[in-house]
Parts: sequence; structure tokens; C-alpha cells
Amino acid sequence: MTGRGDMLFDRKRLRLKPLRERVHDLHIGMVKPLEPAAPFHPSLVSVARRIASARSHGRAVVMIIGGHVIRSGVQRYVIDMLERGYLSCIAMNGSVMIHDFEFALAGATTESVARYIADGQFGLWEETGIINDIVNQAGCRGDLGMGAAVGRAIVEGDFPHKDLSVLAACYRRGLPATVHVGIGYDIIHEHPNFDGAAAGATSYRDFLAFTSVLEGLEGGVVMNFGSAVMAPEVFLKALSMARNASHAEGREIKRFTALVCDLYPLPEDLASEPCRDEPAYYFRPWKTMLVRTVAGGGEGFYVRGRHADTIPALWTALREVDG
Repeated sequence: MTGRGDMLFDRKRLRLKPLRERVHDLHIGMVKPLEPAAPFHPSLVSVARRIASARSHGRAVVMIIGGHVIRSGVQRYVIDMLERGYLSCIAMNGSVMIHDFEFALAGATTESVARYIADGQFGLWEETGIINDIVNQAGCRGDLGMGAAVGRAIVEGDFPHKDLSVLAACYRRGLPATVHVGIGYDIIHEHPNFDGAAAGATSYRDFLAFTSVLEGLEGGVVMNFGSAVMAPEVFLKALSMARNASHAEGREIKRFTALVCDLYPLPEDLASEPCRDEPAYYFRPWKTMLVRTVAGGGEGFYVRGRHADTIPALWTALREVDG
């Protein structure tokens, strides 16, 4: 007798629709032009100075982002920071990759969950599933991580808006774009062509690339824009690996700057982590990125604000600091 644990959903039963039939919530016209922003927060100026210093000394500057960064329309700012050499690596979750891909392909992205979950159409769009084909091929070859594979496909393929792709910009510059996925988190995991083994292999390759970047974080900067779980958790494990290997070789990774930009209300004093009975204890970016990992000599900054404001403000501060 077969137990219920052996009963698997048959993905052949699914019906996908073309992306042109989806009502998009975000269109290319919502992407912000590259222009200076008004002063926003003094901490961003301090971080900009440290980014400029890290770049001049060959230290790592890492930006970790969640999906709402792309949805905020600040791609041009992120890409320009990449092109100017301010960033060493961009790490992201799967939703960033999907929004980036859809913008490059269709000039639009994002669907209403409320609209499409009612009849089970949410996430089931044909062209978005092309990402799975790209990842599956990379998994078979074993030569690229998930971020580089999708970035290369955008650069080399017929994508009308590839100039707005962060993944394509990283691939052109030869910089790591690492994608850190959890199986079942992303809409492409619904698709019949999703291969969990390929996704795991390519995303783990990205994790190792991310860890390698962190070996150069002494005197550098790590930034988290809007990732409340992936960023602190992946950073914590990768940093532990980098510190373990570096310690054995007589080196340290302790003095670096951490910046978190989000909407969660935090107190002025962030020097110590909150008590376990406080809700803020479970906001991982605070205790992980702003307290625990910088305790050996680094410093953490928190800026509360929308990505549509904080990223342009950081870009503006970098221009002013670096002349």
C-alpha cells in the first residue's frame, strides 16, 4: 500500500498561459531615471565614504537585495553603481531574478496575487518558465551559477530591455551575481520544467561564490536592502565559513561596515540586540547583521526608508563623496 508521502502532484496537469495575457502591475515607464536625489539620511553619507575607501583599497563591497528593490524601479541606480566599480557582488533571492528577467524580456513584471490566486493562475506564465530551461542547462554543464547563467542568457538573447537588467550588467562586468533560492519560494518552482537538482546545484555554486567574496570583507562594506530572512541567514553562514578559513591562515574578517535599509521601526540605539520577548528580536537583520557579525570591530547602520528613496540617496552620496 502506498503511503500519502509517496503521492506526488502531477505537474502535467497544469495549464500555463502566455505572459502577454497577464495584467502587469509594474511597467518599464515606472523605472526611475538616473538623477540625483534629495538628502535623505546622514548614515548613507557615512556608508558612501566607506564604500569609496573600500573600493580604493580593493576591499569587498556587497549589496544584498530583495525583490522589492527591482519593483521600486531603481535598477538604473544599481547598474550605475556596478558600472562605476562601487560594488563587488550583488546577492539576491529568486524573486529578484524573476522580476529582473521579466523586465528585460517584456518591459513589465509583477502580478496581483489576489487576482490570480483565485483560479490558480498565479505564477503560471509560459515565458517566465524559460528561466528554468536556462538553469537546467547550467546545472547539466556545471560551469555557471544561477545568477551568471541567467545574466548570460539575457546578454546574449533577444531581450528588448536588457539595459535594465542587473543580472546582465553583472555578467558584462564579470562580477558575481549570486541567487539564493529556497525550493517552493518562487513562481518558477510551480512550472513543469522546474528541476530541483539543477536549481540546488546552481544556487549552491552561487553560495560558494558569495562566500569567496566575503573573504575580502575586512575593511569592506555589506549592505542589505529589504531582505529580512535570506540576507541575514545566507550572510551569517557564508561569513562563518570565510572566517573559519581565514583564521586558520592567520587573517581576520572583523572590521567592516554593515548597512541595513528597510521599513521595520527600530530604536536609535542598535548596539545590542533586543530581548527574546520583544518582536524586534525576530527581525534578523538587526541581531545578525548589525550586532553579532560586527561585534569584533565593525559597525552597523540602519536606515529606515523605501528603496525608491534610499538607493538613489546612496548613489547620490557616492557621487558627492567620490567627486
